[in-house]
Amino acid sequence: MSASTVTAPRVQSALLSRLASWDAAVVVLSVVVLLIASATIENFGTSTNYTFLVLDLLPIALIALPMTFIVITGEIDLSVASMLGLTSAVMGDLWNRGLTIEAIIPLTIGLGALLGAVNGFFVTVLKLPSLPVTIGTLALYRGLAFVVLGDSAVADFPVSYTTWVTGTIGGVVPNVLVLLLVLALLFGTVLHATAFGRSVYASGANEQAARFSGIRVDHLKLGLYVASGAVSGLAGVLWTFRYSSARADNGVGIELAVVAAVLLGGVSIFGGRGTLPGVLGGVLLLATLQNALRLSDVSNEALNVVTGVLLIFSVLLPNTISGVRAALQRRRRQRVAALS
Repeated sequence: MSASTVTAPRVQSALLSRLASWDAAVVVLSVVVLLIASATIENFGTSTNYTFLVLDLLPIALIALPMTFIVITGEIDLSVASMLGLTSAVMGDLWNRGLTIEAIIPLTIGLGALLGAVNGFFVTVLKLPSLPVTIGTLALYRGLAFVVLGDSAVADFPVSYTTWVTGTIGGVVPNVLVLLLVLALLFGTVLHATAFGRSVYASGANEQAARFSGIRVDHLKLGLYVASGAVSGLAGVLWTFRYSSARADNGVGIELAVVAAVLLGGVSIFGGRGTLPGVLGGVLLLATLQNALRLSDVSNEALNVVTGVLLIFSVLLPNTISGVRAALQRRRRQRVAALS
């Protein structure tokens, strides 16, 4: 029997296993839900609504990119929405002080990176758990946003920027979708095709073993928190331009949507497992459901319930499936041992 004859079934088996995985199922489900909603809900399938759908999922998808890395390492960042709000507030304050938009945008993204570095310092240098740390900075950063801007709003940003964020290419493809796809390709390549990405998985699967193998886990995690802050700052800029309004309460609550999308996309809350395509599928599924429910006149309170249910579902079901698979494998091994 030739080597190619032996290899082909293995390759096919691996491919079928990959296609049957949770993250692939989420991608397929998100497309199916999108098609069903387009066919059954009035005005859902219009180009205008698709643009709104992309604009709605944009901040969640952007922040989910670095969040995927963080959760794979076994950590979490719940301060992302507050970083978005604080960077938006600072952006408005700097605009009021007369700085140009060209200067404000890099300063705002840099501020986000600094806020992320603070989170990373607490987690990697002081060795504090990321969950309580980022809950604390969630409250701290949101409070600072109100210190900076109060209850007021800044709304006189240049039309050229606000129209670009809400505009389309050829009346079909939203401008911001191109930006999202470029960043998703960049983050996906790093995670799935580089040594850095392998280090991320190794750190989440077994941190002690990763340290013994020479991976600088603390430096890696610190870099991820800086990236999370920078992307949250970028999301703050885009949020501000989309609504033409810098406010201290911008982005309130979207951290739950981000975490729900990441976990729904197949990333293990315990670290070491997950893919970026699965996460993007989770983002699309969550955004499609929310958009469809809004068009069906469902209240915001009900939308929060849906997000909460999906968050529980995304943790419970994959772990239940993993437990069932492990039990079946144990039984299989026991049967083999009994027969031998």
